[in-house]
Amino acid sequence: MRVIAAMSGGVDSAVAAARAVEAGHDVTGIHLALSRNPASYRSGARGCCTIEDSNDARRAADIIGIPFYVWDLSERFHEDVVEDFKAEYAAGRTPNPCLRCNEKIKFEAVLDRALALGFDAVVTGHYAEVRPAASGDGVELHRAQDGAKDQSYVLGVLTQEQLQHALFPLADTPKPLVREEAARRGLLVADKPDSHDICFVADGDSAGWLREKMPDIVGTEPGAIVNESGAVVGAHQGTLGMTIGQRRGLRLGVPAADGKPRFVLDIEPVSGVVTVGPREHLAIDRITGIRPRWSGVAPTRLEGDGVTVQLRAHGDEHRAVVQVVADEVVIELLDPAYGIAPGQAAVIYDGTRVVGSATIASTRRVG
Repeated sequence: MRVIAAMSGGVDSAVAAARAVEAGHDVTGIHLALSRNPASYRSGARGCCTIEDSNDARRAADIIGIPFYVWDLSERFHEDVVEDFKAEYAAGRTPNPCLRCNEKIKFEAVLDRALALGFDAVVTGHYAEVRPAASGDGVELHRAQDGAKDQSYVLGVLTQEQLQHALFPLADTPKPLVREEAARRGLLVADKPDSHDICFVADGDSAGWLREKMPDIVGTEPGAIVNESGAVVGAHQGTLGMTIGQRRGLRLGVPAADGKPRFVLDIEPVSGVVTVGPREHLAIDRITGIRPRWSGVAPTRLEGDGVTVQLRAHGDEHRAVVQVVADEVVIELLDPAYGIAPGQAAVIYDGTRVVGSATIASTRRVG
């Protein structure tokens, strides 16, 4: 097959590209320029978005022996990922920009361009597995064998058509072995640190970035932090960037009666009131999701021992019963979850298979 290898400048995508060549594919490497001015997003070689990363990707392509190009997707990235991130926070939700990037950029914009240019698939360094569907029709997305590095959660937005044109060569390999392989291949990125931050937030301070970019929107004004009885226990400098389940940075002036830490239970962006309480009051047992994305045929109801929902990129699995009605997904959690905020993604699994995902619109607390 003629394939595009999306090379971020990190070790995973470099080894994935090399494996695609060894598998007999005709591989062309590309690096995505996601900002006209990379320094405006993030500095330092962290595995995505910077000038250093582009140079690392080019050197890796030279060592592997494949053609290499830079694709400018900065306008699309700004509109579909950065502006979406701002809009979600402005609406009082907590988005996951990595899912949106996979959906809109890596497996929509890139794949669309690749197919238009006559390529058959896109190769990435994600830790997940695409395998033939058990039904014999199409393909399925499954968890990677290395559970600690599994990235199927952030790929839960991919459709069947996209999965049929996706290759994930690292599905069966633990990360330490990928680094060892990179060193054997002479790839200079073998010891390069992984990227964990949001790529377009230069210093990792999402709240500060949001205040700078949106100084006049709701959520930037100081307000009160209250307990569940309504008594003021502290103050904040703006709800923008705060999230349900947050514990750090609250600077509460009045300690809890039991001396235990308190967490953000509720945020009212308009009034500016933030309610805090004990961790156990974060527990939820029902989620309503919107904007579902299905990896195959849309289900109507899922239940049984293997049905679970994951609510964070590296979070626990929760046993669940899932009911789908039109474009709404109702998830009853058999294992309560804690600190779940609207805007996050609920990715639904049947065993190791990704069924699909939905954006969390609302939650219900236990009891």
